[in-house]
Amino acid sequence: MKLLGPFGADRRVGFVGLGVMGAGMAHCLLRKGFPLQVHVRNPAAAQPFVAAGATVAASPVELGSNCTLVFLSLPDAAAVEEVLFGPQGLADGLVPGSCVVDTSTIAATSARALGERLRERGVWFMDAPVSGGQQGAMDGVLSCMVGGAPELFAACREALGSFCKTITHVGPLGAGQTVKACNQVAVAGALLGVAEAIALAKAQGVDPALMRDVLLGGAARSFSLEKHGPRIISGDFKPGFRARLMRKDLRLALDTAQGSGTVLPTAVLAEKLLDDACEAGRAEWDWCALALQVQLMSGLPLPAAPAPS
Repeated sequence: MKLLGPFGADRRVGFVGLGVMGAGMAHCLLRKGFPLQVHVRNPAAAQPFVAAGATVAASPVELGSNCTLVFLSLPDAAAVEEVLFGPQGLADGLVPGSCVVDTSTIAATSARALGERLRERGVWFMDAPVSGGQQGAMDGVLSCMVGGAPELFAACREALGSFCKTITHVGPLGAGQTVKACNQVAVAGALLGVAEAIALAKAQGVDPALMRDVLLGGAARSFSLEKHGPRIISGDFKPGFRARLMRKDLRLALDTAQGSGTVLPTAVLAEKLLDDACEAGRAEWDWCALALQVQLMSGLPLPAAPAPS
């Protein structure tokens, strides 16, 4: 199967999904000089990108007919499938040799199935989920774990470098999603430890902020303690990465684990706490609000924080 890459800054790039993460990534591509075309359901949402130099496609199929490299940043596998193969879908516009890079977080099995359907049309597909949050997307310093053919990875690396600081090819199609699932399991476990430490300090009458400062100087230091700790202590749960999205990611990880007989006890607990938080009206809060569930279980008063806007 031929490949039309490499896809450098002299090639027009398409982008579908200008949400919390996609918006930052798309702006990074524009700042790096890539001619960019975008598609969004709400035309008003495209205006900041038009002002920065992008053009707008009325449909995914129109975008596909104009671009040989297209990035997706969508909420789930159903949305990815709809954009690719739904009415006026992207796949109907792409010419053979084009490439779709999906930065969404979906199941590895879904990535492989979608890739096979595109391959039947002569179109390449690569799963490239990202980590680093909304600010990382805006600043262009995300981490990306890529699954796909090595030659495709090489052809897309320059474009990925527009919004990623670390780009790692981790294996064949679907491997990127597996590594992203591992990432979400690991960070959920780390945050649970921080949440429990804060709850214990509060229950024993110790200033949790002082406790955090002490722990940062030793073996307990972590990204979660450094970045999420102050937010949990102060009750600042403005997203960020929303609780409902982390719940979705952990459910994908648990489904993957079940298929291979792997036991993930910490992820099971984190998913339950996130589900409780979402059901309590905190689905749109930052996912570190799962710490509130630990405090509730411990009989501790919650911080007096307004719901994020």
